[in-house]
Amino acid sequence: MKNTPDLFSYRKYWAKRFGTASQLPMSREEMDALGWDSCDIVIVTGDAYVDHPSFGMAIIGRLLEAQGFRVGIIAQPDWTSADDFRKLGKPNLFFGITGGNMDSMVNRYTSDRRIRSNDAYTPDGAPNRRPDRCVTVYSHRCREAFKDVPIVLGGIEASLRRIAHYDYWSDTVRRSVLLDSKADLLVYGNGERQVVEIAHRLAAGESIDQLTDIRGTAFIRKQTPPDWTEIDSTSVDTPGTAVPKPNPYDDEPQGCAKDSSGDRPEAVVRLIKRRTPSDRTVIRLPAYEAVKSDPVLYAHASRVLHQETNPGNARALVQRHGDRDVWVNPPPIPLSTKEMDAVYGLPYSRLPHKSYGTSKIPAFEMIQHSVTIMRGCFGGCTFCSITEHEGRIIQSRSEDSIIREIETIRDTSPAFTGVISDLGGPTANMYRLACKDKAIEAACRRPSCVYPGICKNLNTDHSPLIRLYRRARALPGIKKVLIASGLRYDLAVTSPEYVKELVTHHVGGYLKIAPEHTEPGPLSKMLKPGIGTYDQFKRLFDKYSKEAGKEQYLIPYFIAAHPGTTDEDMLNLALWLKRNGFRADQVQAFLPSPMATATAMYHSGKNPLHRITRTSETVFVPKSLKQRRLHKAFLRYHDPNNWPLLREALKRMGRADLIGNGKHHLVPTWQPEGTEIHHEGKRIARKVLHFRTQHTGLPVIETKSPRKSRRMGKP
Repeated sequence: MKNTPDLFSYRKYWAKRFGTASQLPMSREEMDALGWDSCDIVIVTGDAYVDHPSFGMAIIGRLLEAQGFRVGIIAQPDWTSADDFRKLGKPNLFFGITGGNMDSMVNRYTSDRRIRSNDAYTPDGAPNRRPDRCVTVYSHRCREAFKDVPIVLGGIEASLRRIAHYDYWSDTVRRSVLLDSKADLLVYGNGERQVVEIAHRLAAGESIDQLTDIRGTAFIRKQTPPDWTEIDSTSVDTPGTAVPKPNPYDDEPQGCAKDSSGDRPEAVVRLIKRRTPSDRTVIRLPAYEAVKSDPVLYAHASRVLHQETNPGNARALVQRHGDRDVWVNPPPIPLSTKEMDAVYGLPYSRLPHKSYGTSKIPAFEMIQHSVTIMRGCFGGCTFCSITEHEGRIIQSRSEDSIIREIETIRDTSPAFTGVISDLGGPTANMYRLACKDKAIEAACRRPSCVYPGICKNLNTDHSPLIRLYRRARALPGIKKVLIASGLRYDLAVTSPEYVKELVTHHVGGYLKIAPEHTEPGPLSKMLKPGIGTYDQFKRLFDKYSKEAGKEQYLIPYFIAAHPGTTDEDMLNLALWLKRNGFRADQVQAFLPSPMATATAMYHSGKNPLHRITRTSETVFVPKSLKQRRLHKAFLRYHDPNNWPLLREALKRMGRADLIGNGKHHLVPTWQPEGTEIHHEGKRIARKVLHFRTQHTGLPVIETKSPRKSRRMGKP
């Protein structure tokens, strides 16, 4: 880690003489105008090209440009042939392929596998502008266009598929995307360090096959090199005989804080020594064929992978696929504040590419006046992909860098009205928060720093964030600074001063937060705090709103059908919503994204937060369409279309006492005319799922509805 070169310390490539492009080219005409005869690197992306630091292809493209390389963009190409992939010519170094800011499957399908009607990352929100599993499809087309050009995958879609993974849309365990795509190298996590090193080493004459020592990358090799020590994953976490269930956090002693003399306790010193890995040690996970056929081994592999995500102590992983190994190097070293400032200070135009004309790109419209202040998340929510992708260590920009970007927005954005829509990132209030002891941080394997309680070693000082807010809103020409990123209210309650600052100045009437559930069972599987913490935050929110003379509201978000959630849990959540006067307009059902811990629960019925054995804890998983629909119906208990389903469920659960026309009842006995009717628990207008195959040969799920339900009528 100490030898990690600064991101901007490399000698610039000779093509720096061409200077900086106003926007990276998307056509040969634009290349000609820049004086380029070829591109060194071509980035292929599933999103429309927006030259803004909230879009991954813009960050990577501008960063490579700053290193002296000529970078072209192929955005949302026609994948039915290789023609679009040839339009910028043959890249001198490599193709960089990303699905975009979102996984292409999550982007196209809802949690019920229904096709979405729009795509926020496409001009005018048009759907169907990218294929399913687009990094695989794009990789095939790039190989068809120029057979000998190296292909490097990146972005969240590739990152979450770096090893064998459960695929919700086909309900099977799929191979690493490296094999399906036939790519040469995969970059996972935030990719700045990896991509810059790849580009410079290829430019220096190394072949893509030689790039096997770059952190944050995965590749294919035949066997483990002889100078490496191989450890079987079952010796790290044995999936065998049942043992007493340990607390998953016991391996991080709660007495980690320094003693009164300022020295680390002996137990912590032993912990650090035990967790300092050998640079030449690799852990062998169960093979793809094994995890595909054995859900218990899948859960075990998931647990081991998540234990090896700390850049300070992670070991390399290897997983056999047939006669080849997928090798995953340890995660990349997080960027320093100086490097973050430089990355976000690159000359972005902050606009969609000019070729889109007057078309509106919904995602850009929403974030064009937002500012990223940090990366990473140590919350460890099991259903979330942030930790798997960005890691637990918070990477923060300097205050001056953030203020300069706000001033740039104010001075250059033609649509700016004086309102900064967000200062945030994966979370709103983890800016500059970190472990108090760097050595302990480098040795820790806890999945979360805030569950089951906030770690004693975690610095929760919100004063740097408060200073940033005050300085930002004091800038001339800035009328309002809103906070729209997800708020960790369990951290916020440790700083009433921060809550007061937020509520008084940075809430636009409503603040969205995500308790996710009220019941201990599902919350323990999510690694989310109890509902009492929400109540504590609400008291502070209401108090400071009243003191500011503002009528403001909390909008809580909840997840239906998460692993570990029973019908009784959802009923109790519905009763809590009714008692508190909440009527959810839109509800979220759990979507098993690749590699997430909760996805391993969903697929295996086991709990990877604890040691996996054949007879260890079984997790109840609501999988059937009917049960998932019921859980969503509990969240929308007020919708008459859901009342027949809820009445049926309440009777089955022995809670018919909640059916009636009083205030204490959950659903009434009467049904408004024109609302959905059920017969024997079966919906008349059934949703029929079926599979078809596109010309790409990849399985795709479509949803068809024989007829639409009638609109809700009045009673």
